[in-house]
Amino acid sequence: MEERQYRSASGAPIALRCRQHSASCRELAVRCPRLQLRSLSAVTSAVWLAAYGLFVLSENSMMLSSAIFITLIGLIIYLHFVKIDQESLLVIGSLGIQVTSSYASGKESTTFIEMGQVKDVVINEAIHMQKVIYYLCILLQDPGDPQGVSEVVPLFQSSKPRLDCLIEVYKSCQEILEQRKTALQSSRGK
Repeated sequence: MEERQYRSASGAPIALRCRQHSASCRELAVRCPRLQLRSLSAVTSAVWLAAYGLFVLSENSMMLSSAIFITLIGLIIYLHFVKIDQESLLVIGSLGIQVTSSYASGKESTTFIEMGQVKDVVINEAIHMQKVIYYLCILLQDPGDPQGVSEVVPLFQSSKPRLDCLIEVYKSCQEILEQRKTALQSSRGK
């Protein structure tokens, strides 16, 4: 298992962990910085102090209760649906590609793409707010047109790694895809 440090498109530190299970099976995981207790405490305290100030001015206890309730519900929603700690890609040459997002609450979201549907894995670029950002995506083969692409599946949407990190993941995916193409061509030749 190998872990390298990189930066995201926003400049935040991220870590790429590469684990090779076999010659045709690799797991690539990008870890984002964990939620800092200090920043969480600061935001919570600021909201509760503002609510307490409104309570003192209005003498309405509903202000204080609703602020506490809204803050707790907001925190639960943020941890369960927004804050992603890790995004991983498991590439198995004979089966497919599994994309997993692990949230701060422990919830995981997994998508599996069969290798027969995968046309290629590419690095794409986009312009966002006067800035060029790069992202890795899987091109899915159009069943009706073997040369066409039916869908583009972007990867690492939350961590947004910079180009140097994406190149590492891209090379690793391409090695496995090339092994699969070579194996398919040799089986057809027999």
